[in-house]
Order: sequence, then structure tokens, then C-alpha cells
Amino acid sequence: MKIGIFGGSFDPVHLGHLWIAESAREYLGLDEIWWIPASQSPLKKFSPIASDQQRLMMIRLAIAGTPHHIIDERELRRGSVSYTIDTIKEIIEENPHNDYFLIVGCDSLVSMPGWHRPQDLLGLVTLAVVIRGGQGRPDYSVLEGIADKEVIERIRSAEVIIPAIEVSSSEVREKISKGLSVRYRIPASVNEYIRSERLYSART
Repeated sequence: MKIGIFGGSFDPVHLGHLWIAESAREYLGLDEIWWIPASQSPLKKFSPIASDQQRLMMIRLAIAGTPHHIIDERELRRGSVSYTIDTIKEIIEENPHNDYFLIVGCDSLVSMPGWHRPQDLLGLVTLAVVIRGGQGRPDYSVLEGIADKEVIERIRSAEVIIPAIEVSSSEVREKISKGLSVRYRIPASVNEYIRSERLYSART
């Protein structure tokens, strides 16, 4: 099977996340997308605002009815900071016969040399770089020194091109805190859950 690994805080999950995940599945012919919410990203200074269980519930609501999208809770069970290399190694040990694609944005590609054990990571999984409309072509020279030419060409062939999406989790949180509408930025079911939990509001 061909599996897409899609990690992040998802605080909250929004339509941009869904668009990226489904586009990657279609572009690369993936059998499944595994959503892996992070307990604490080593590249982010702050912990998520919503609890682990609240973020899990929002993802469940967002991907309901889509059997090719699956939640993997291993990083939440592990707790604390999770390094991608550890997660990928664990997944491969459990399911060694699959092909894995790590879905990342252009910003993650640029920062890849600063990741934990990037050379080992690129030896285990193919990066699937998401290119949004209006962005220039990725500069894969940032991988020189941590990946050979064959690996870089494999990554280049796994690009996922999508239209520009002007939505982010931080923007959604800010709008909610100001009492502004986030309609069409997040699924309606996620919006209702956020309201019921009073997440991200000024009163939280």
C-alpha cells in the first residue's frame, strides 16, 4: 500500500488541511492518508491550545465518512515532543511492506536540514512537498548534504500542486477569539464542536 503521513498540531483542523490531504491522495495515488496529530512539535515554541482529545475529536468530525483517511494517535500517546524520525521508524517496523510519503509544505522543506536526523528520515520516507498556487518552485538544493541525487529526484517527482489556500489554524483561532465568522474556513461540524467546547474564545 501507498500511505501518506500527514502530521501537525491541527489546532484546529481546517479546510486547507483537508484539501492538502485529499490532493496528496489523488496526485500520488495513495491508498490511505494517516493523520498524526502531534502532542508537541519540536519546531513550535508553544503547545496546542485545544487538548489532545479535543483536537482528536475535531479531526474525527472533519474526516467523517472518508474511509481513506485514518487517525493515528501514537504521538499523543507518546506525549511530550515527538520527532518525525521516531514516528516513521515505528510505523515502518509495524508495517514494513508499505511505501510511505511524508506530506510537508515548502516551509518544512526549507527547514529540513534542521530536523532531527534528517538524513535518516529521507532514507525511510519520500517527501511529498505541497506547492500552493503562486508559490515558486521548491529549491531542493537545501537537501544537498543530507540526501543524494536519487533521493532528491524521487522527492521532486512526488510534488503535490494545489491552488492557493489563504487559511491557517492561527487565523481561525484569532477570528474566533474576536467573535468573527470562520464559516468556509473549517468544516461546519468542527465549527459546532468549537462552539460547544467554547474553544479559542476570549473567555477560554
